[in-house]
Parts: sequence; structure tokens; C-alpha cells
Amino acid sequence: MCRGLRKHFGSRAAVDDVSFSVAAGECYGLLGPNGAGKTTTISMVCGLLDPDEGTVTIDGAPGGSLEAKAAVGYVPQDLALYPDLTARENLEFFGQLYGLSGKGLATRISETLALVGLSDRGGDRIGSYSGGMKRRANIAAGLLHQPRLLILDEPTVGVDPQSRNAILGTVGSLGIAVLYTTHYMEEAAKLCQRIGIIDDGRFIAEGTPHGLIDQHGGQDRVRITFGPAASEVMTKASRQLNGVREVRPIEGGLELTTDHGPGVLPNVVRAAGQLGVELSGVEVVVPDLEGVFLSLTGKELRD
Repeated sequence: MCRGLRKHFGSRAAVDDVSFSVAAGECYGLLGPNGAGKTTTISMVCGLLDPDEGTVTIDGAPGGSLEAKAAVGYVPQDLALYPDLTARENLEFFGQLYGLSGKGLATRISETLALVGLSDRGGDRIGSYSGGMKRRANIAAGLLHQPRLLILDEPTVGVDPQSRNAILGTVGSLGIAVLYTTHYMEEAAKLCQRIGIIDDGRFIAEGTPHGLIDQHGGQDRVRITFGPAASEVMTKASRQLNGVREVRPIEGGLELTTDHGPGVLPNVVRAAGQLGVELSGVEVVVPDLEGVFLSLTGKELRD
């Protein structure tokens, strides 16, 4: 879909040699910190910006062409709805922009409202909707013309857990190509078959959620806490346990690095019992996508 995309603003490279594809029926996550180049990349995919170099192809049509734009449904982070109109009136307006009319438009409006769970509120003004309902109506507008590629730019920002769950369920059931950006790593891990991580305008990693975790997530950690008098004996005992690769002190206890935390934990607890050490806390920390993201992009604040 995208090959060798580059975009400069003055001397700054906002996007530098970005390539990825989204297959039919696949949800592809585009992740990155603020200012990483996600919005610029999406704008080039949508045809809102022309790349300095590289190509975009959507459903066989060159990026920026009318055919390519017609194949895209774009749901921006900022709501693109008229608050004084009802949901149906909004969808009727956007549907006409896509060339829909008559019974065909009316049918698509009913179908998309049902898909996002707003059938019973279609006659209400958007301004009367909750934040989550507005987000769902925003998605309905992007789906109205039956796009081949749906681009969702942080569609769950600021919504309650019930609305987030409903949105994720809707996205997961679409069966079309979806390009999904989010800062919620658990969403990406749940929805996306593949993920690309972008930073400073360049792709720094790509793969399945599990593949990225295996490659970049590091090892499991077992954290135990106990009284200060037991530090020396627990350190010695922990280093002798099978599967423990590293033992380091933390506040109030130890952190053990291992390939399989849940398997090592019972042995740690058993060793403490044999030594007469009372553990005040135990925790297994397993690598996840958020850890991968922070490891690859850093932990400094991005404003």
C-alpha cells in the first residue's frame, strides 16, 4: 500500500522512507509517540498530502486519485460531525458527498447506525450525544460508503469503558482493511494482526503483537519483597534457582530476571519457606506491548 514514503517540512523530515501494507480483512496498527510522523503518514495515505517521494496504492488505484479517495473511509481524531444535525441528517449529508442517494442511502444509514449501536438514537441531535456516542457516530460516517480501507485515528480517546468496548467490538467485526492508530497499547494488542512502530519519521519495528514482544520485550521478572534481614540469604538462594538469569536488589526485596516468571515463582516461594523468610509481596511482570513501545521509543515525555 505504501512504498518509500518521504515528506519534508522545510529541513525537517516528518516521514522518512516509510513502507507498509494492509491486507483485506486485516487490522494494522500504526503506533508512535507524539510527533513521530503518524498523522503525516495517514494524510499521505488519504490523499490529503502529496509525498515528496514514494507511492501509495489503495485497492489498485494510485494514491490521491479519485478512485483511491473513494476507497478510503477516514475517521479523524477530532469529531467531523455537525452538532446541530441529527445522526441521520449528518449521515445523509456525508452520503450525498459520496454520491449516495434515495433508498440506497437510506439503507446504508440504517445499516451503519445499527453497526455502531445507534439505531434508536439516529433521530437525536449529535450535540445531545455523550462522548462515546459521538465517537461511534463518527465511525458510522466513515463506513457509510462501504470503503475498502478504513482509517481510524485514535477513535477511543476520552470515551468511557463501555463505549470503548463497543467501538473495539465494531472494529473487530468489520472484515475490511483497517489502519488503526492509538496510544492505548492494549487496544493494539487486542485488535491488530500486525503493528508498525514509527518514531522520528522512520519505521523502527514491525510484526505481530506476539512477535514484537518476543523480539523486543525482554524477559519476565519476578519481584519479591521481605524484611531487610533476609536480603542476603534470599539473594543467595534465588541465584541458585533453575531458570533465574539475574538477581538484583529493589526497594524492600529482589527482582529476578527469568525466561518464564510463572514457572519460577513457585520455586522462589518454596525457597523462602524453607529458609523461614516471610514474603510480604510477590509479583510476576510479563513483557507486553507497552513495554516494547517504551523500550523502542524511550520514556521521555513527548509534548
